[in-house]
Amino acid sequence: MKQECRDLILQTCGASSLRVGAKIQTLWSGYGEIVRLHLEDCGRPSVVVKHIKFPEEAEHPGGWNTDRSHARKVRSYQVETHWYQNYSTNQSCRIPVCLAARSYGDEMLIVLEDLDVEGYDQRRTSIKDKEIRACLNWLANFHALFLGVTPEGLWPVGTYWHLETRPDELEAMDDVELKAVASDIDRVLNECHFKTIVHGDAKLANFCFSKSGLEVAAVDFQYVGGGCGMKDVVYFLGSCMDERECGKRVPGLLDHYFTELKAFVNKDVNFNALEKEWREMFAFAWTDFNRFLHGWMPGHWKINRYSKELTREVLQKLKQ
Repeated sequence: MKQECRDLILQTCGASSLRVGAKIQTLWSGYGEIVRLHLEDCGRPSVVVKHIKFPEEAEHPGGWNTDRSHARKVRSYQVETHWYQNYSTNQSCRIPVCLAARSYGDEMLIVLEDLDVEGYDQRRTSIKDKEIRACLNWLANFHALFLGVTPEGLWPVGTYWHLETRPDELEAMDDVELKAVASDIDRVLNECHFKTIVHGDAKLANFCFSKSGLEVAAVDFQYVGGGCGMKDVVYFLGSCMDERECGKRVPGLLDHYFTELKAFVNKDVNFNALEKEWREMFAFAWTDFNRFLHGWMPGHWKINRYSKELTREVLQKLKQ
């Protein structure tokens, strides 16, 4: 880490010295890393630093290291920086506080509070029902908070799989029928009346849990932007349940999400109309992500029977 980066962190936190701790993760395609820094003589024992360094040659597990892919990633880090600097949430949809953010040529630095210190020190690779509901609570509160808000400085349409940003993956699709209606699915989602700001990458790995599992915080806002809240819901549910569990549990979990959403939206919102529209968007949002997978990684485990059933449902609706 450059000295100027170290100086920024020390000055921001009022620390006398810092020590580089564990690497939390390497960023996608080798675009840097997230590390924990331990501080001395200040009110914070540690901070988490997202250190982005644009590589001369990117590595991508699927081979999608194109100029378009690079430009999308660069934009995603600019969006994330803008998000942390200009938007805030509340305790019901907790995110880390941004302490500092700065660009240094081909490097970017985002200094965040350490959520582990704040009590969100648990991560999950498998998840219990109460924890699924806690994440849905977070999403419902987040979507209620930003309902009707224009995503200024963010992606106009959130999520990392948005069709307009993925022409290469669309071109690579073998599913001719789904490929032919990709723009129709995108249009239906974009034309929904009730829009909010979506997290855009709300997978299980991006939630940090309290010890009880009843409280969560979310991280990774590279693809935050406008859209229908169902995009986050389908992506989250698909990240933590297999096809059998989805078929069995999704209806009850959707009911839970909408109960929570109703409790937090402004009372002047026509909630019945919102719920009706977003429930109709559920299958479209699921199929939209399925469209991306078919082009990006056609052998992905999420292209399963449940996804195929919803896709067939959407194809039938579009023919009517």
